This record gives sequence, structure tokens and C-alpha cells, in this order.
Amino acid sequence: MSIDSAFLVTTFVTLFVIIDPFALAPLFLALTHGKSAQERRAIAVRACLTSMGILTVFAAFGESVLNFAGISMPAFRVAGGLLLFLTALDMLFERRTKRRENQAEESEEEDGHDPSVFPLAIPLIAGPGSIASMILLTGQSPGLQGLVLVVAVMIAVVTLSLISFLASGMMERVLGKTGINVITRLLGMLLAALAVQFVLDGLRDFGFVG
Repeated sequence: MSIDSAFLVTTFVTLFVIIDPFALAPLFLALTHGKSAQERRAIAVRACLTSMGILTVFAAFGESVLNFAGISMPAFRVAGGLLLFLTALDMLFERRTKRRENQAEESEEEDGHDPSVFPLAIPLIAGPGSIASMILLTGQSPGLQGLVLVVAVMIAVVTLSLISFLASGMMERVLGKTGINVITRLLGMLLAALAVQFVLDGLRDFGFVG
């Protein structure tokens, strides 16, 4: 089996940007405030394993669900690209960060709530953008090899989220809020370009773009 290096890079960049592992670290700190180091580790592991499972299911069966609903892959590429572009705008103008912080605050208000499934796994890691990305990426490389590659890259990116959760305290001290905001904006620019490419690919399949 040959591995398309360009597709591998596109898959990693897309999932890394949309999941944004390092920007989740401050929110993890807020959601686990007052908990012991052991409890934080358990929450981080549960959140990452749950999101891996959800994203794997959508990678494996997402296109079948689309076919059942009568939605073509090119149409989903265009819609998914537009969704990712809106996410990129949110990142560039801080709306995404504020929305994630609001979700964290809502969860914090619930006494004794375990944030591993909600909001960490869903929707902060396995949100609409990452789910759409998994379906789009597996659609670009059909077959078992493409599925395995996309799932493997997703596991690697979510593992980075786990590492950032476990190192969240140190990361926040090193980067600071300003550093995290700068990285988020840079990633937003990259995601916007990838989103446009998804839309162009879908339009090309429809014959609108040469």
C-alpha cells in the first residue's frame, strides 16, 4: 500500500487546525478547576477516548449515512467547506474561543459534573467541524487504506489534545493568553485556505470549476 504524502499532510493539518489541541488547554483547566491531578488525568483520558470513538464512527459510516439521505459527496464537500470556513472566521475573530469558554462556564456551574463527555469530548473535540472533516477526508480517499490513514491521523491529533490537557498548567504559564490567541489566529488563516480548497473540489466534481 502506497501512502499519498500530500493527502497525509492535508489530513493532519485539517484535523489539527479544526480540533486545535493546544487552544483547548486553558478550557480544560477551567473545567477541571479544584480537581486533583488524578481526577484531571482520568477526565482527560475519558474525553479523548470518547471523541476518538465518535470520530471513528463518522469516518467509517458517515458517507453511507449521506448516501442513505440522498446527499452526494460533492455537495457535502461544498457544505463542509463552508462550515469549516465559518469556523475559520470564528477563530480569526475570537468568536470560537468565546463560545468554547461559554460552554466551559455552563459546565462549571453544574456542581459535580464530569466534563469528560460534555463539553470536552462533545463538542470541543468531536464537534461539527471535526465530524465534517472526518467525512470529507475519508471521501477524498475511499477504501480501507484511506479510512485507516484518516483514523490514524485523527488518533494522533487527539493524542496531542491529551498531551496538552496533561501539560495545560505549564503551557498556560509559558504561552500566556496572548500567545494562545496568536496561534489560534494563525491556525484560523490556514483553515480558511483549506476550507476554500474543499469548496473548489466539490464544485469541480459538479463541473463548475475546470
